[in-house]
Amino acid sequence: MKVEIWSDVMCPFCYIGKRRFEDALQHFENKDEVEIEWKSFQLNPDLITDTTININEYLADRKGITPDHARQMNDHVTKMAAEAGLTYHLDKAVVANSLKAHRFSHFAKKHGLGIEVEEALFKAYFTDSKNIDDNDTLIEIGSKIGLDKNEIKQVLESNDYADDVRHDIDTAQYLGIQGVPFFVLNNKYAISGAQAVPVFEQTLQKAFDDWKKENTKPKLEIIDGDACGPDGNC
Repeated sequence: MKVEIWSDVMCPFCYIGKRRFEDALQHFENKDEVEIEWKSFQLNPDLITDTTININEYLADRKGITPDHARQMNDHVTKMAAEAGLTYHLDKAVVANSLKAHRFSHFAKKHGLGIEVEEALFKAYFTDSKNIDDNDTLIEIGSKIGLDKNEIKQVLESNDYADDVRHDIDTAQYLGIQGVPFFVLNNKYAISGAQAVPVFEQTLQKAFDDWKKENTKPKLEIIDGDACGPDGNC
């Protein structure tokens, strides 16, 4: 059964949602029959990477709130992350456009490392305070998960996989996705946001049961009689 997940690297709830979904999947009896595919989404595609400001200043400006209010919001989401077993250092997060990171993730997915690269990018941004729009950072991340440094450099210095990112975003718009994380299970059930683990558990089971029915051939009651076989014997 396929699970598609739309997310943005700089979305704090996406990392939390990832961990909660993984917690649910870990206890799912049929987890080995679940295929996960990460999809790109950009919360602010026009964002210009700026290493001179902090995330509180960026958030205050974008939402029209005070820096203190922005800090309180980030403190709240940091506590949520801690409850999910994650460490956030949002006060040190680098304000960066995520397009290059998304192109990089599609390159990694081509090499069968889609899940590994998502975890590495989230950790780099939220925990390690790395600039996910920086080539050297992405090359370092990629080499650690088994990608070739020269291939990564070639991809990052080009516009490769930009169409793949655009396709994911266009698909999200077609589906009416307005926020992330957004989970689509068996192309039939959807979960919006970093829901509680039981929500993921229940939806996984429901989607899997439907998928199993759809992919199980009906048993036929056969009444034998005279017939010709495929080898021409009659």
